[in-house]
Amino acid sequence: MSNQPEHIKTLIIGSGPAGYTAAIYAARADLKPVVYTGLEPGGQLTTTTEVDNFPGYPDGVDGPTMMVQLQQQAERFGTDVRIGMATAVHFSEEVGGLHQVTIDNEKELLAETVIISTGATAKYLGLPSEQRLRGGGVSACAVCDGFFYKGQDVAIVGGGDTAAEEATYLANICNKVTMLVRKDQMRASKAMQHRVTSTPNIDLRYNTEIDEVLGEQVVEGLRMVNNQTGEKEEIAITGLFIAIGHKPNTDIFKGQLDMDEAGYLITEGKSTKTNLPGVFASGDVQDKEYRQAVTAAGTGCMAALDAERYLATVESVEVQA
Repeated sequence: MSNQPEHIKTLIIGSGPAGYTAAIYAARADLKPVVYTGLEPGGQLTTTTEVDNFPGYPDGVDGPTMMVQLQQQAERFGTDVRIGMATAVHFSEEVGGLHQVTIDNEKELLAETVIISTGATAKYLGLPSEQRLRGGGVSACAVCDGFFYKGQDVAIVGGGDTAAEEATYLANICNKVTMLVRKDQMRASKAMQHRVTSTPNIDLRYNTEIDEVLGEQVVEGLRMVNNQTGEKEEIAITGLFIAIGHKPNTDIFKGQLDMDEAGYLITEGKSTKTNLPGVFASGDVQDKEYRQAVTAAGTGCMAALDAERYLATVESVEVQA
């Protein structure tokens, strides 16, 4: 490890829409932001083909292109974007204290403010055919990608509130939605279950799992298996949506930052402030409700503004002292 830790004014951990938007605002405020991209530069959007619902792109844009453009915009204002992953943190509990962050288990940083934008990782089933067709009809976000399957037959996997909500959303725009629930009942609330069962074009299958996603380049069908009888059945679909949950990327912050039972960072009121001074959280790492690129970008803006105000308060106190 380096003997002299690098001193950074504003460190941004993560490079999705939240991280890059925070960087844009922080750079324009002369906070000299440094962004560490993490293992997936650009975040979840780099696995998305078309993005049609982000304002300012009337003809849509593919996810990787959009993230490159966000990075370029952040860099235009002076953001230092680096490849690397935060592997350990030791946050100060004092106002004005320096936060210690280790990058790639070897490089030590001291940051006056830290903006956490590490996002959340969608849970997948782990089937080879499912992984092969991610971006080719397999998606973990019906609200993001459902539009592309308007009037078509699709399937969704999951039994919780998110799966129920996304199934009914898809049912409004798709011809037919086959919903696969692994157990003999849904985990969703009674109200959400009622919405599913009262929607005529949702075919609800209990005790049913995916045996294989069919198709070479794009999703063409699904082979399902009843986990009680072993009976298999194939259906023709063009889109498969996985709605079995997300895991926030917060493991290295456990024991230091307040989290809910699922591991999402808890922020104060309408702000991005965590329970520790000078540490802020934006994007999917603290948002399990919306999980959209535009809402992540909005909280990235908020985090940069919160960091700027925090630093101004610290400087004011130091001047008075």
